[in-house]
Amino acid sequence: MGSWLWYALGSAGMAALVSIFGKIGLKGVDPNTATTIRAVIMMLFLLGVLMVQGKVTQIGEVLANRKAMIFIVLSGMAGAMSWLFYFVAIQKGDVAKVAPIDKLSVVLAVVFAIVFLGEKLSLWGGIGVGLIAIGVLITAFAS
Repeated sequence: MGSWLWYALGSAGMAALVSIFGKIGLKGVDPNTATTIRAVIMMLFLLGVLMVQGKVTQIGEVLANRKAMIFIVLSGMAGAMSWLFYFVAIQKGDVAKVAPIDKLSVVLAVVFAIVFLGEKLSLWGGIGVGLIAIGVLITAFAS
């Protein structure tokens, strides 16, 4: 099992906690303001990670890479929009319904990777992505 899998599982676990903590924290507050505060906390936390790792000097290198910066900015904007939509959705709806729909991002990411990055998907991979889509629909819309 590659180390990527452990990081992916960690990502999934932390994303699940975002939903739970976010739903609790959004009671009686504006979701866009909460998302902004969350982003500031994330920035400060991640700056701390860079300091601990001794990588703060690499910020300049990344900023100097024009192509990388264009796509990092686009990724940041897409992430911010995702959070804004997600926090409003979990404030207005049940996490048990919103979270599965949010995971359609898995299906969309695979499709976008095929279309824009030229990645390949095996037959079994395609079946798995199809099952994810079906599972999302069943989970979110079955009463």
